[in-house]
Amino acid sequence: METLLNDSKMFQVAEIELVYNVNVKASQRPKIASARDAYSVLMKSWSLGRIDFVEEFKVILLNQGSRVLGITTISVGGLTSTTADVRLIFAAALKGNATGIILAHNHPSGQLKASRADQVVTNQIVEAGKLLDI
Repeated sequence: METLLNDSKMFQVAEIELVYNVNVKASQRPKIASARDAYSVLMKSWSLGRIDFVEEFKVILLNQGSRVLGITTISVGGLTSTTADVRLIFAAALKGNATGIILAHNHPSGQLKASRADQVVTNQIVEAGKLLDI
């Protein structure tokens, strides 16, 4: 009897369910046709009180028609950096059923040039996106 109890405890695991709940029609979602469109959508999601204060990394999730499925904040950092975890970016993209993504993060310093760290993580994200066809 105790063996059966121990065996059943070994098989207690979390259930993972893939579900996609949509409450907005595709035709009602913003369409991204230019960098200006992406900027407009992002600025509506950014806290203007924080944009010049801390770095944040956000991702716009897109469907095949370049319509916005959603926006997610991947990380919030400090004054000079934030971390973009490639796994979290693609977990969100896969969960949202996205076929495309737009990456964005701010520099509170006003620096417009991407840092070497920014370039490295961007390349990692590009490679992962190729593998996943996103």
